[in-house]
Order: sequence, then C-alpha cells, then structure tokens
Amino acid sequence: MPKYRNPKKTWRYSDEFKVKAVLLSLIKGVQVKEVATALDIHPFMLSRWRKEYREGQIVTDKRKKFTGVVSKHEKELSKVKRLEAENRKLRQEIDLLKKWQRFLAEEHQQDIDSSRNLDKN
Repeated sequence: MPKYRNPKKTWRYSDEFKVKAVLLSLIKGVQVKEVATALDIHPFMLSRWRKEYREGQIVTDKRKKFTGVVSKHEKELSKVKRLEAENRKLRQEIDLLKKWQRFLAEEHQQDIDSSRNLDKN
C-alpha cells in the first residue's frame, strides 16, 4: 500500500451548520443516522455536535430563528415517511397479486393435465 505524504483533509463546519444539523436531528421521529447520511457527515460527529449543543459549546446568533427550516424539513420527512409506507403497501399488494397469478396458472395447468388424462382413458 502506498504511503500518503499529505495529511487527510479535515473539514471545518460553521456553527450555524452544526446547529441546523442538531435541530434537524432533534425532530421527533428522526434518527441521527438519517440526518448524518443526508448531510454527508459521520453519525458520531453529529452526536458529538448534539452533546456540544446541549452543553452550550456551539452557539449561533440568537436573533436568527431556525423554526422555519425545521418545520419545512419536518413536513418533508413526514411526507417521505408516508410515501415509503405507501410504497411498502403497494409492493405487498403486487407480491400478493403475483402469488395469486401463479396459483391460478398452476390450477389451470392441473385442469389441463387432468382433462388430458381423462381423454386418454
């Protein structure tokens, strides 16, 4: 394996970005891993930011309100979850219809086979 001469690039995130990420992860029904994946950061980093936010180490301008951003994302997340549930239901219906179709085809084949046997006798 080749040796790397340059150190790894470490990303610096603004406190505003960190707070937005933390607020997104605090939405009811949202997992840290989902938010981290969406923001392309490691879940451990987001968990650390959440801890720092609770301890008051990450502070942004108090005059800015993030509620609009959070509620917008909350609506989108609820819509996505609803669509995923609908998608799951439709897939189950399709699977059931496929099974029913296979069952009917097998029944039809058995009827054909039994009628052939009757014709031979």
